[in-house]
Amino acid sequence: MTRFFVTPQDIFDNTIRLCAEDTKHVRTLRLRPDETFIVCDGTGIDYICILGERDSNTVAEIVDKQPSIGEPTIKCSAYMAYSKGDRLDFAVQKSVELGVHEIILFESERCVAVPKDIPKKVSRLQRIALETAKLCNRGIVPKVTSGGKLIDVIDKVSTESAQNTNLVLFFYECENRLNIRNILEQRLLPPFECKGCEAKSVSIITGPEGGFEPHEAELVMSKDIPTVSLGTRILRSETAPVIALATIMYHTGNL
Repeated sequence: MTRFFVTPQDIFDNTIRLCAEDTKHVRTLRLRPDETFIVCDGTGIDYICILGERDSNTVAEIVDKQPSIGEPTIKCSAYMAYSKGDRLDFAVQKSVELGVHEIILFESERCVAVPKDIPKKVSRLQRIALETAKLCNRGIVPKVTSGGKLIDVIDKVSTESAQNTNLVLFFYECENRLNIRNILEQRLLPPFECKGCEAKSVSIITGPEGGFEPHEAELVMSKDIPTVSLGTRILRSETAPVIALATIMYHTGNL
């Protein structure tokens, strides 16, 4: 079913006002007055709507509302190192499909290409996140932001990890002892088995094309953040976050 996103401020009693761009899309789709479509408020609530009055902006009349079925029960934040070409486009698109909550971009030493205009790059990726969310029944549009350098990311997630509610996983190609399955079994039980002491959210950190420098991994370990393996094969920078998210979603019953 066709899906649009609005802000809660666009909802008035039993009607929702769509923006000019979505109004144009409605006209392109040639929706009939009796056809239903979904308008999501971006907080996880879907409104089942039919067309109302049309002027410069389309008004959707609310028929019913329900929780969005596309939101996972676990909150996953993906920290991704900058990579060249369209690799981040792929990683962002697939991560949104898999249920990521937010995406934070950062710079590490082996990054091959850091954008000269970071706000422009973030804006483009945010647009990809929006269009993907519309197509895959998401109840939110995951936010894409820039987190600065790796040290800034580590400081942020180590603080969250200390609260014992956020499991932080640093994926390092040289790790050969602890793999993702082991740590998920230890710290992240499916919701129906939750005993109240396991992590309620997960942050994953993946590197650029050349991987992480050894001293970067040492910095992470000094913050009591585990370095984790994704297996014996070396994965591309755009593949690693997708595999990690898919594994987490499977383990927690969200696939």
